[in-house]
Amino acid sequence: DFFYNRSNSDTADEWSGTKLVIVLCVGTFFCLFIFFSNSLVIAAVITNRKFHFPFYYLLANLAAADFFAGIAYVFLMFNTGPVSKTLTVNRWFLRQGLLDTSLTASLANLLVIAVERHVSIMRMRVHSNLTKKRVTLLILLVWAIAIFMGAVPTLGWNCLCNISACSSLAPIYSRSYLIFWTVSNLLAFFIMVVVYVRIYMYVKRKTNVLSPHTSGSISRRRAP
Repeated sequence: DFFYNRSNSDTADEWSGTKLVIVLCVGTFFCLFIFFSNSLVIAAVITNRKFHFPFYYLLANLAAADFFAGIAYVFLMFNTGPVSKTLTVNRWFLRQGLLDTSLTASLANLLVIAVERHVSIMRMRVHSNLTKKRVTLLILLVWAIAIFMGAVPTLGWNCLCNISACSSLAPIYSRSYLIFWTVSNLLAFFIMVVVYVRIYMYVKRKTNVLSPHTSGSISRRRAP
């Protein structure tokens, strides 16, 4: 409660009973949709042998990250609004850590998928030659980074011992950690955009090179 009062947050006052019920109902609907849709993706990859390739394993891991994001949001729904000021420090860290971990896992997995697509297309392959062992290591690395990023504030990078460094948006998080977390995610997003731009330029260049040959072949076939 001290940290929320210090940050001048009116969390409890802004959340009326009706508003909280609406948020819970809408949030529950979206979470159920997230659970259902991502479960279908994971089940399809596991049960269908046609999907037993690195790209689809990474896609299933992305679905798992989104499923985990749904769990994090469910926890957030029941620990926000008026409840926020009653949370213990550990419970507050758990709430924010789940959100940070899920977002980092999704973004890191999207980055890995982008790199995998880049490698495959540059080598003119539908699927990359990544082995199952390497894909497994990549998936473990994604979750290790995500868990680390979510756990860092709990491990000591917070403002509990330095109140002046506290953020007004996330009262127990230090501003330096929020800057680090934001820059890290923006950097990953920027790299992902660069990779997809390179893929687009490469495919466009190849299409322009092959287009005259393809047009000539079609014309010869149509000639009597």
